Amino acid sequence: MRRPIFILLLILLTVAAMGQNERKFIRKGNRYYKQAMENSDSTRFDSINFVNAEVEYRKALEKKPNDFKSQFNIGNAMFKQNKMFEAGNQFEQLIETAPTKEDKGKAWFNHANALLAQQKLDESIEAYKNALRNNPTDIEAKYNLEFARKMKQQQQQQQQQQQQQQNQDQNQDQNQQQNQDQNQDKQQDKKEQDQNQNQNQNQQNQDQQQQQQQQPKISRQNAEQMLKALQNDEKETQEKVKKAKAAKAKQNRPDKDW
Repeated sequence: MRRPIFILLLILLTVAAMGQNERKFIRKGNRYYKQAMENSDSTRFDSINFVNAEVEYRKALEKKPNDFKSQFNIGNAMFKQNKMFEAGNQFEQLIETAPTKEDKGKAWFNHANALLAQQKLDESIEAYKNALRNNPTDIEAKYNLEFARKMKQQQQQQQQQQQQQQNQDQNQDQNQQQNQDQNQDKQQDKKEQDQNQNQNQNQQNQDQQQQQQQQPKISRQNAEQMLKALQNDEKETQEKVKKAKAAKAKQNRPDKDW
C-alpha cells in the first residue's frame, strides 16, 4: 500500500516542478517585456528586450505545450517586434483554443490589431466586431472599431479623389490632344492652300511665258515699214473717198444751166 502512494507523490512533485519551471520562464519573459515597454517611447524602441521576452515565453511553452497564456504572450512579443503577419496568425490560431469567451475576445482583439497594422481595414473591422461579440464590455475594442471605420472612410475618400484627379488629368490630356490635332489639321490645310496658290501662280506664270513665247517678235525696222504701209493705205483710202464724193457731185449737177 505504501509503494503506490510513494509513486503518486513522486508524480505530483514532478508535475509541480514542471509547473514551476514553466511559470519561471513566464515571469522572466514578463520582466523583459515590461522593461522593453518602459524603455520604448516615440523616439526609442527596445527591440532586444522584446526578443528576449519571446525567447522566454517559448521556453515556457516547451515546458507546458499548448499553454494558452504562453502562446498569447508570444503573440504579444511578436506584435511589439513589428512582426504583424506572424502575430496575426498566432492570435488567429488561439481563437479556436481559447479556454473562455473572454479569452477568445482578447484573441480576436489582438488579431484585429495586427490586421489594422497591415492596413487590412475590412478584415480588422470584422475582427473587432467578433471581439465585441465575445466581450461586449471591451471599451478598447469599441474605440478601435470606430478608428478602423474612420480609416476606411478616409481611404474611400482618397480613392475617390484620386479617381477624380485621374479623370481630370485624362480629360485634360484628351483636350490637349484634340487641340494639337486641330492645330495640325489647320496647319496642314494652310499648307495645302499655300501649295495650291503657289501651283496656280506658277501655272499662270508659265501660261504668260508661253503666250509671250508664241507671240512673234517685231524688229524696229519691220515696225516702221508696217507703220508706213498703214499710212499709205490710209492716204489711198482718203483719195478714193474724195474721188467718190467728186463723182457723185458731178452726177447730181444738171447738164445745162438755165
